[in-house]
Parts: sequence; structure tokens; C-alpha cells
Amino acid sequence: MQTKYTDLGLIEYGAAWKLQERLFNHIIAQKKADLVATDNYLLFCEHPHVYTLGKSGSDRNLLLDAIQLLAKEATFFRTNRGGDITYHGPGQIVGYPILNLEPIVSGAREYIEKMEEAIILTLAHFGVKSERLEGATGVWLDTEKPGRTRKICAIGVRTSHWVSMHGFAFNVNTNLQYFSYINPCGFTDKAVTSLSAELQRPVDINEVKTILSEKLSEVLKLELKPVEASELNNIEI
Repeated sequence: MQTKYTDLGLIEYGAAWKLQERLFNHIIAQKKADLVATDNYLLFCEHPHVYTLGKSGSDRNLLLDAIQLLAKEATFFRTNRGGDITYHGPGQIVGYPILNLEPIVSGAREYIEKMEEAIILTLAHFGVKSERLEGATGVWLDTEKPGRTRKICAIGVRTSHWVSMHGFAFNVNTNLQYFSYINPCGFTDKAVTSLSAELQRPVDINEVKTILSEKLSEVLKLELKPVEASELNNIEI
């Protein structure tokens, strides 16, 4: 399935969300017009420090007040994705697949599992063994070792009319200190990690993006077509 791919670089969360909504509604409009093939998009980016809360999450999992957020140079958004609270920041690959899911999967659960699989395969490329955790979304390490289980990628999506938005947050060179100011994804008993922490060295994030885009293409059967970010700004609903 042909999919337009772009790396937005460092972008404010609100601006990326607004772009997602426009592309999401564009695909829905195409489907309602009974187009045989819709447009599809895969956006990669990084965000300045920001905490986002899913529609099923609790404000209590943010451990900072407004003044403390300002001191940490962080912002906070309530979103329309699934899941609880998570952190986005520099050094983290945030992926927003905005796709017509009907040709790809049989439901949202399968779609999430395919994203998890792409992250697992990417980590394996770098020699890091990861897996799923029963009862939770995302990608985890050492799930069979109580007290050692840690999360390396969070996933939260929204779907409507079989179209997806939001996506995943994969910690590469992320400043993990920012996770100490929340109960990540609502968990109080599990840690968070990054690829650089596991490898004990800085990682070339562009190399990771290359491998990850390949694995997403493989797992979701996407044919990625690189486009300039400016092209997406001309999309009309």
C-alpha cells in the first residue's frame, strides 16, 4: 500500500496533532467518497518536552503542577488517543501512521500488535531482545523478571472509519529523568528505558529511523514514498 513518508524533525506537539487531524480527516473523506485507493501517511518526528494524557487516563499520573511543568520547560496535553499518560521529548522517535487500515488488518488490536512487532524487530537489529507484556500495550524488556521489567516504546492510537492516527513513542536517546515526573502509562511498579541506555552508548537516531521505517514497511506491507513536509501542508479536507 503506497504511503507518503516524511520526517518532520523537532516539532511542537500541538502543531503535529493539528497536522495529523487534517490528514486523518482527509483519508476519511476519501473513504466516504468511495475512492478505491486512499492516501496514507507515515510521519516521524521528535517533540520538545511534553506530557500527553490518553482519553482513558488519570490526571493523577502527572506528578507535576503547572509551575513545575514550566520549570521543566514541559507542556501538557489531553488527547483523543487511547492509553494513559506518557512523555515525549528530544531523542525519542515518535511515529504517527495515518493509514486506511482496511487493507492491512482485521482490527485495532492486530494493528497495535503489528506496530509492536516492527519495534521488536528494530531492537533485535541492534542486539536488544524485547517483547510484549500481557495486559499492556507497547514494547518491553525482561518481562519475566519481576523488578526488572522496563518499557522502551509506548503505543496509543485512535481509529475511526478504519483510519488510524497517533501511534508510538520509541525511546532512543531520550532523557529518562522526565519519566520520573509521571506514572508512565499509569504503571507505578515498572521502569522505563531507552535504546542508548541498553547499549550504554549514544545511538545515531537517523540510523534507527531508517531501520524502523523498513520494519514498519515490512510488517504493515507499506510502500513508502518519501515526500517533503511542505507537501502535507497543502492537503485539503
